[in-house]
Amino acid sequence: MAANAQFPDIIHTTNADAGSATFNEQFARLADTHGTIDAIVDSSGAITFAELETRTNQLARLFQEHDVDHGDYVLISTALPSLLLESAIAAWKVGAVPMPVSDRMVQAELDAIIELGRPRVAVDTTSRTVSVPRIDGLNQLHDYSSEALPPVVPPHLKAPTSGGSTGMPKLIISGAPGDPASIIQLGQAMGVPTNGTCLITAALSHNAPFSDALAALALGNTTVLMERFDAEVTLQMIEKHQATWVYSVPTMMQRMWRLPDEIKYKYDLSSVETFFHVAAPCPPWLKREWINWLGADTIYELYGPTEGQAATTITGREWLDHPGSVGRAAIGEVTVRDENGRVLPPGQTGEVWLRRGADEPPSYYYIGADSEAQDEGWETVGDIGWMDDEGYLYLTDRRSDMLLVGGVNVYPAEIEAVADMHPAVLSSCVVGLDDPELGKVPAMVIETDHGNIPEDFDDFLSSQLSGVKLPRRVVATTQRLRDHAGKVRKRDIKVEFFGA
Repeated sequence: MAANAQFPDIIHTTNADAGSATFNEQFARLADTHGTIDAIVDSSGAITFAELETRTNQLARLFQEHDVDHGDYVLISTALPSLLLESAIAAWKVGAVPMPVSDRMVQAELDAIIELGRPRVAVDTTSRTVSVPRIDGLNQLHDYSSEALPPVVPPHLKAPTSGGSTGMPKLIISGAPGDPASIIQLGQAMGVPTNGTCLITAALSHNAPFSDALAALALGNTTVLMERFDAEVTLQMIEKHQATWVYSVPTMMQRMWRLPDEIKYKYDLSSVETFFHVAAPCPPWLKREWINWLGADTIYELYGPTEGQAATTITGREWLDHPGSVGRAAIGEVTVRDENGRVLPPGQTGEVWLRRGADEPPSYYYIGADSEAQDEGWETVGDIGWMDDEGYLYLTDRRSDMLLVGGVNVYPAEIEAVADMHPAVLSSCVVGLDDPELGKVPAMVIETDHGNIPEDFDDFLSSQLSGVKLPRRVVATTQRLRDHAGKVRKRDIKVEFFGA
């Protein structure tokens, strides 16, 4: 494995790093310097940086014909990732804000998002109804000029959607302006290279792959996109395209690791310089397996919310010295506090609090929800953890997931991490069920190839967990418990499998 990736403790980005002050200028420059190089590769084929410049200029003019103006939102919902990226870039070129939305979102959810954001236009290739002007493809682009548009900076970089812990839809409006420096800062925090080949394995409607893919393009990388994750196909794509940077989440890592050895090891992964994972804490046993597989200098992790208040990063080599950690602050500030807001000393568990910086402007604002920011900009997204003497953060679970079992704090993430170690388990989810004596007790759903509970599963859990942490009920399924961004809807799973 290549071992030349170096990641700074603090990320500083200026317009000079981006090469240009606006996306109009940045992609025009890339069309000149990288014109014949593939910019985007997906199932529809490949387009070069020169073609990307032409198509996004034409699409931007189509947006203008629909009265899209500075500060307007452009809803983008399609299974074709190249169209999603082209639409986001075209939105930036007219000063608008891209609003990526899952193409699997049901009609009621979509209606609620449109009501919140009131986009000027929707690029939507699904069969759903949209209540704003709709563009369902790029067939008509040849009618529009491909000449460069005047430079413009959108007021916000992006407007991803989220259901949050309440399940109610909201928009998370980026506090950063829509310029190359902003997207490149995000990319650098995630280890995105310059002039390499980046493989994005998740749907771009999710915030992290959306940001990474656009950062990769802005940094001159060939960006290879997968519509849906598949474990073996991912390894095939790494070998085929000689990917130097790969996006992943722990759920994907587990699925690839569970492949039979004769499949897993037959692909050449030597091109990978950075294997990046995000979205959820990686079980220590799985992290160690990947470090052994690709090398400590190749594995790189980021922890941070979509809101962007702060983020921690850690390399595989650092992780070996701090096993289980998600790293130190690379953007913003991180503290751990007790229930009274007092900062806790190293080693003590409490709630994780984040802020961009004492004198920094907010990194986001919501449409459809209220911020929970406290005095001096500190806020929490509900994660529980602790820090060591060197400032490395360790996560244990989320505040909303913690169970009080007979007066004992039980963290579902700990139980899930043990269950996922079993060779037959692809993923797991622990929820709390009401109990008349203990208050709450843990119950578990496991995902396996055949939907069966392994015969030795009870003994396996008992050998790793104390009695209070053992699930009182276990259900097996072949259904995917986590989406391709590694997220799980515990509320829905609890209702579906336990009727609670």
